Amino acid sequence: MNIQMNIPVQEKLEILSDAAKYDVACTSSGVDRNNDGKGLGSCIAPGICHAFSADGRCISLLKILFTNECVFDCQYCLNRKSNDVRRASFTPDEVCDLTMGFYKRNYIEGLFLSSGILVSPNYTMELIYQTVKKLREEHHFQGYIHVKAIPGADQGLIDKTGYLVDRMSINLELPTAEGLKKLAPHKTRKTILKPMRQIQSTITTNKNEVAIFRHAPKYVPAGQSTQMIIGATNENDYQIVKVAESLYQGFDLKRVFYSAFVNVNQDSNLPALQSGPPLLREHRLYQADWLLRFYGFKSDELLSEERPNFNTLLDPKCDWALRHLELFPIEINKADYHTLLRIPGIGTKSAMRIVQARRMASLEFSDLKKIGVVLKRALYFITCNGRMMYPTKIEEDYIFRNLLHVEEKVPILENGINYKQLNLFEDWGGQQYDNLFMRG
Repeated sequence: MNIQMNIPVQEKLEILSDAAKYDVACTSSGVDRNNDGKGLGSCIAPGICHAFSADGRCISLLKILFTNECVFDCQYCLNRKSNDVRRASFTPDEVCDLTMGFYKRNYIEGLFLSSGILVSPNYTMELIYQTVKKLREEHHFQGYIHVKAIPGADQGLIDKTGYLVDRMSINLELPTAEGLKKLAPHKTRKTILKPMRQIQSTITTNKNEVAIFRHAPKYVPAGQSTQMIIGATNENDYQIVKVAESLYQGFDLKRVFYSAFVNVNQDSNLPALQSGPPLLREHRLYQADWLLRFYGFKSDELLSEERPNFNTLLDPKCDWALRHLELFPIEINKADYHTLLRIPGIGTKSAMRIVQARRMASLEFSDLKKIGVVLKRALYFITCNGRMMYPTKIEEDYIFRNLLHVEEKVPILENGINYKQLNLFEDWGGQQYDNLFMRG
C-alpha cells in the first residue's frame, strides 16, 4: 500500500479535510437506512452537510479526501500533481477510526469520502471500497455514506462499493468536452459518462429486484449526483443549463451541483477573475436548476442561443415572467397547480396550499398572504376573483423597476456581496429555496 505511515492522523485530517473543501457535491436527501439493532448509526431521510432533515434537525458529516496525491494534472485543481502542496493519504483503518470516533462523540451522522488518484483509478477505488466495507461489516456503521466513484476504475469495483453506500457521485468536472480537453486533457467525457450510465442502469435493475425480493441489498439507494465547475471555461449559461437538463433526463441524477471557479493555480489557460469567483452566476444557476427539477420549466424556456445568459438583476423565474407578460395576469381561483408554479412569488408548497384551500372557498389576497405567497412579487401577475391587488400596469419596464425594489435580500457577506457559494455545509431543501433563493 503506497501510503505514508509517518504522518500523525491529526495532521492528515487537517490536510485532507482542507483539500476537500472545493467539492460541493454532497447531499443525502431521499434515503432511509434503518438501524437493524446490531450496529451504530442510522440514515432516516436525512439532509447531510449541515442540512435540515424533514423534522428540522441540522445534521453534519465528516468530509475528507482519502488522499490528495494525484497522478493527474488538471489545471484548475489545487491537488494536481505539478503543485507543491503538502501531501497525505489515509489508510482504510484510519478513516474508519475517525468516522466512528466522531460519530460516538455525536459530531457527525455520516461520511463523505472523495479522493485524488493514487497510483491508478483501480488502486484508489479498491482502497475506497475496502474502507466502506470495513465501516459497514467490521464497525457495523449504519449511518449515511457518500463516496466519489473514480472514473476509469473497473465497473465491478464500483458496483461492489455501490451496495455499501447510500449515494455515489462522479464529477463531470467541466460543462463541455471542449473545456475538459483544454484544462484536463488526460480525462475524457466518455470515461466520466460511462460509469455514470452503468450506475444508473444498476440502480434501475436493483429497484426491480428489491420490489420482488424485499430483503435484497440496495444499490446506491439515494441515487447519484455530479458537479460542474462554472467559470473556468467560457461556456454560457444556456449551454450549462442544457447540459444539466440532459443529465437529469438521460441519467436520472438526483442533483447537479455548480461550483463557482476559484483560481488556486497560476496558469495561462485559466481566467484571471479580477472580481473574484462568479458567485452570483452560480446562484442564478442553482435557481434555474430548481425551476428545472421542481417547477416544470425547460431549459429552452429560460434561455436561448439569442439570449444565452441569465439576468443578474432578477431571479430566472421573474425574468421569464417579464418576457411572457401575454400569459398574465393569472386568476388564482382557476389556475391549475402547474400554472400556479409559473407565478413569481408562489412556490411548490404555497401552490399546493392554494389548490387545497380554494376547494372550500374562493380566495382573496389576504388569504394568499396567510398561505405564504410573496405578494410583493406576485401582485403584478395575479388576480383574485377578477381583480388585481392594486391598479397595476402589465408593462415590462414598470414591473421590472418595481421588482428591483423588492428583490429578496440574502445575507450580506464580505465586501457587501449578498450572494454566496453553495458549499458542503448547506443542502437547501425545496421550502428553504422558496423562502430564500426564489420566493416563488
